[in-house]
Amino acid sequence: MSINISGKIGVIAAAIAVAIAGSANGQTINGAGATFPAPIYAKWFQAYSAAHANVRFNYQPVGSGAGIAQYKAGTVFFGATDAPMMDSEMGGMQPTLHIPTVAGAVVLAYNIKGIGAGLKLSGDVIADIYLGHITTWNDPRIQKENPNITLPGEAITVVHRSDGSGTSYIYTNYLASVSNEWKNKVGAGKSVSWPTGLGGNGNAGVAGLVKSSSGGIGYVELAYAVQTKLNYGPVKNKAGNFVLASTASTTAAASVAVNALKKDVRVSIVNGTGANTYPISGFTYLLVPKASKDAATAAVVADFLKWAMGPGQGMAESLLYAALPAEAVKINEAAISTIKVK
Repeated sequence: MSINISGKIGVIAAAIAVAIAGSANGQTINGAGATFPAPIYAKWFQAYSAAHANVRFNYQPVGSGAGIAQYKAGTVFFGATDAPMMDSEMGGMQPTLHIPTVAGAVVLAYNIKGIGAGLKLSGDVIADIYLGHITTWNDPRIQKENPNITLPGEAITVVHRSDGSGTSYIYTNYLASVSNEWKNKVGAGKSVSWPTGLGGNGNAGVAGLVKSSSGGIGYVELAYAVQTKLNYGPVKNKAGNFVLASTASTTAAASVAVNALKKDVRVSIVNGTGANTYPISGFTYLLVPKASKDAATAAVVADFLKWAMGPGQGMAESLLYAALPAEAVKINEAAISTIKVK
């Protein structure tokens, strides 16, 4: 299936700027956080504002870590993160709802001389590249997984995020699930001590570094790889199948988690079961206060979230995100209905 996402990442710079503009007589709602969902949020904010002329959103895609920090500090009304906050992180802050908005895929984008899309990689190989154990593209372990491709002896340039990142949270949780060495030596989180590589700020920064680095490989949300015309390939999943990132394979990963979502929406969907699941997938969340003294803003945000669970979900696939399973939408709608104003 061919999906036209022309100008999509430009939306992050341009469309968000339009949403920021506001009007002298209107209401501006400030938020900050993840770059992973920035394209879909830009589209949502534009569409919602078009139907509600006096409402504008000022969303700054500064990374999940910075978004959480700003939300905690009260400088923005809502935060956005791909890394759900654990109870231990939420002590002392205002009571907060996690609203999963869409699911997305993290791909290994690469820039290898003479090699196009479709390079197969398994979890143990990916982990050893990021641990610094595999250092050239013609390593026998990579070649074994790609017998019909003649790989060059080009050095691998590893690229990772330099900022506190929900994309890193998803990716490092995946690495920890497929490599005991990664789990024990590096661990998982929004920020880790990377064993090797170059750091880029945001998904766009990682994509840019991979594109400019001969032999580069980096993890980015699917949309950034597509928009920047970076190659990526299928990743071996838990069932032993090489699966390409797509809205369908991300939906498959999200659907496996439905029962867990009923208990707590803060769930990981990396390395999930199922023949067709893409293994490096994750939900992304909006953080909103359960109760707010700003009645007008709380009411608009609640209405926006209801809209996002309806018409907004229909916009996900065109931007290469997976819409939420119907059961997750129902869970969100119940949570949104509890938002109160003080």
